[in-house]
Amino acid sequence: MTTKYEIGSVLTGKVAGIQPYGAFIALDEETQGLVHISEIKHGYVKDINDHLKIGDEVKVKVLSVDEENGKISLSIRATEEAPKQEKKQPRRRQASVISEEPTEGFNTLKDKLQEWIDQSDLIKK
Repeated sequence: MTTKYEIGSVLTGKVAGIQPYGAFIALDEETQGLVHISEIKHGYVKDINDHLKIGDEVKVKVLSVDEENGKISLSIRATEEAPKQEKKQPRRRQASVISEEPTEGFNTLKDKLQEWIDQSDLIKK
């Protein structure tokens, strides 16, 4: 890599090759980067060929640079605005009727505390 590419910079490149896992983007005469299939667009991509063709000019953002191995990770979707998602309305809870009679299994701590003290005293005797 003769040219230094910085993480976060947005560049224009050409699609040089397509594989099932991603697309290779030529950034200059000597340097290529990979756009992983998950970075093609927002949402699910089943087949890259439905979105890109060899020779297409694309705008990409540099995600990472591994100078030691000469690898550059790129993203097309990072250059696009995410689609707005519809906000779901929270479910309305229906008020439940509370009976005045105590039900088994659900006692307040205050009620149970005295019962536990009594049980403890019986065990000690």
